Amino acid sequence: MKKIILTVFAATSLLLYSTPSFAISLSVGVPVGSTITAGVDPWGHKNEADGTSGYFLGVQLPFGLGLGMDSHKTKLKDTTDNNLETSMYNLYYQLPVPVVSLIVGLGTGKQTLECSTCAEGTMYSYKEDGTDYTENIGYKPGSVTQWYTSIGFPIIPFFDIHLSYRSITSKNIEYGGATKLDFSSTITGIGLAFNF
Repeated sequence: MKKIILTVFAATSLLLYSTPSFAISLSVGVPVGSTITAGVDPWGHKNEADGTSGYFLGVQLPFGLGLGMDSHKTKLKDTTDNNLETSMYNLYYQLPVPVVSLIVGLGTGKQTLECSTCAEGTMYSYKEDGTDYTENIGYKPGSVTQWYTSIGFPIIPFFDIHLSYRSITSKNIEYGGATKLDFSSTITGIGLAFNF
């Protein structure tokens, strides 16, 4: 029994020796890459990302818990002005590991397909074989969820640089009031955290 207690004490001491203290931390990051992982849409077209911009913000409270917000825009390839606009709120936790800052988190929010001719409620009228038709061609925003992880490396006291990976599930953007589209994606990012 004495050996077990000494072993647990030694392992805990080694782990906590280099574990950062859980103080308040502010972080800011930007997306550097995006990949749309969904398959082809109902019309046989595969959507691809053509650049992304935006920001990731986070405030870590004591004991490793944190709150965050993501806002980013991904341009769709082979389109003139189609963009996926995403806003997300996150809850995350910093794992007590030595040397690095390892974070895991979950988020939920909303995603919108933005373009000049596809706002929600946009109608298109046309005539075919002498009959007038009106079709809903607008996109309705959908709910979105994500899980993510981030690993940070200290560069100078109180600052670290971190890399992040986000896996986004988005299957609820609605086209024409009926068809649901899949814009699930992954996003990589880079950022800085200030710990105090």
